[in-house]
Amino acid sequence: MTAEAEAGSPPVRLLRWATAVLTTARPWQWPKNLLVFAAPLAGATLGRDDGLGYALVAAAAFGCASVAVYLANDVADAERDRRHPRKRHRPVAAGDLPKSHAITLSMVSAAAGITAGVVISEPLLTASVGGYLGISFLYSGLLKHIPVVELCLVASGFLLRVLGGAAATHVRPSGWFLLVCSLGAFGVAVAKRYTELTSLGAEAIGHRPVMRRYRAGALRLAQLAAGTAMIGCYLAWAAGQPPGAARWHLASGLPLAAALVRFGILTGRGTATPVEDLLTRDRLMVACELAWLALFAAGL
Repeated sequence: MTAEAEAGSPPVRLLRWATAVLTTARPWQWPKNLLVFAAPLAGATLGRDDGLGYALVAAAAFGCASVAVYLANDVADAERDRRHPRKRHRPVAAGDLPKSHAITLSMVSAAAGITAGVVISEPLLTASVGGYLGISFLYSGLLKHIPVVELCLVASGFLLRVLGGAAATHVRPSGWFLLVCSLGAFGVAVAKRYTELTSLGAEAIGHRPVMRRYRAGALRLAQLAAGTAMIGCYLAWAAGQPPGAARWHLASGLPLAAALVRFGILTGRGTATPVEDLLTRDRLMVACELAWLALFAAGL
């Protein structure tokens, strides 16, 4: 068999199709769904009968929902992605994954995400996933062109994961906890726009029209303000914990602040590296995150 014939054989075509689907599903983004564990960890409820198992179901539900959004977005943005230096290699834009296949898989993934809450009889999880899908599709269709509003919608995707995890594990999050999560999510969303603007320059407008409404200095200031407010809220939450836990949680504010400082330094370099990679692949950042997690866990 010639190399050309072998490349066109059914097994090879199936492998290429599966690879294109997996690439479009963005598995490197799936760690975002670990946010569903935030509320049950803070509430020390993973030891309940409905703790760990339900948290995993919530993570899977948001994983399916996010895959649905990625697939739909790549279909909607295919023409624009073809003009982007990096995004033109996405399977839908490159023609490796037919649009009809991507749309079908998106619908199946969305249905799976919605169904997860029904399976475990948690309507609030279903509502959280449904809200995430609705906001994401509204964002892709229209609201991504409205400055500030689109930042809030991007941040809401992180917050809804937290709320979904709380709903699935029967945790009632405190106001301080929700403020910390909201400010952290908003800071990450702002950092995304800042790095896009500083790395692409004038070309950023062609890839994301709303960028013409933003200024790098204003975005940088908003990121710093969100980070500072987040630390303040975190310390206020930690101080309100029982005495035995409060000292550990207050101490955990130090590595958390260090992580935010490191994040600010990394995003301030005008890098084109995705923000998610800055959070998970920089060694010093990961060290700060692990130190925070250790102190936080000690206080539970």
